[in-house]
Amino acid sequence: MDEEWIPRTELGRLVANNEIQSIGDALHTKLPLQEYQIVDYLIPDLQDEVINIERAQRMTDSGRRMNYSITAVVGNGNGYVGIGRGKAKEAAPAIRKAINNAKTNIIEIKRGCGSWECGCGRPHSLPFEIVGKSGSVEVKIKPAPQGVGLAVGDVVKVILKMAGIEDAWGFASGHTKTTVNYALATFDALKKTISMKMNPKINLTTPIYVGGIEHDSDNKD
Repeated sequence: MDEEWIPRTELGRLVANNEIQSIGDALHTKLPLQEYQIVDYLIPDLQDEVINIERAQRMTDSGRRMNYSITAVVGNGNGYVGIGRGKAKEAAPAIRKAINNAKTNIIEIKRGCGSWECGCGRPHSLPFEIVGKSGSVEVKIKPAPQGVGLAVGDVVKVILKMAGIEDAWGFASGHTKTTVNYALATFDALKKTISMKMNPKINLTTPIYVGGIEHDSDNKD
């Protein structure tokens, strides 16, 4: 991090004191994630990408003013992803705000091999079909077998890569040219991987992985 971080929240203090050492544990506390530095501290290999830039001009007494609205996505390619938006009079501060906002919106997702055509048991795809909505846009993402890749729209592809999903089929309806709603609908769909409850009495043919998979040995459902 560029400057010294002084925690201002309970979760931040727990992380700074090394009482919480993984982003998964931080999210499981249910404490609000209000400091983006927590994510920087726990996920040093986090990546970010701007997926939409909107510029608006307005005339004032002092001349023409430009405002920027940025949408960005962050993720580590291993079960964690976030989306955020930022506004400012200049592009660089707006991008920084969007990325920091995405960090505080980060979630963990479930991955698996939910395709009946594959059944390899690796977390390369989704464990089940998910659907998300935002505005007029509805996004449906289905598990796909290994080798299919991401057969989805460009915006969805960026978000799924950031989340660590390698293979998926996607379908979208509504005004998908509205990039922000397209991205938020995808993010809403990914949230369903966690909110959807599985019957513990069902014997799964392939495991479901929660969050990152290299560091945790007991992150299977």
